Amino acid sequence: MSSDRRSLEKIVRELPTDSQEKVRQFVETLLKTTNERPNRKLKQNWAGALSDYREKYTSLALQKKYSL
Repeated sequence: MSSDRRSLEKIVRELPTDSQEKVRQFVETLLKTTNERPNRKLKQNWAGALSDYREKYTSLALQKKYSL
């Protein structure tokens, strides 16, 4: 895997300075967003909340009503 990283570094070094800066900013943003993801389980306390409407609406009817 380190050989892949070196080839990426080599590619980045071949870019003009302003493009290298864009790559650096992109990677920093990618790292930030990757680290910001919460490490918790998905809450599903909403499940079944619309069961009263099951007989009134179908997914196909709603799809047709709101399709562009």
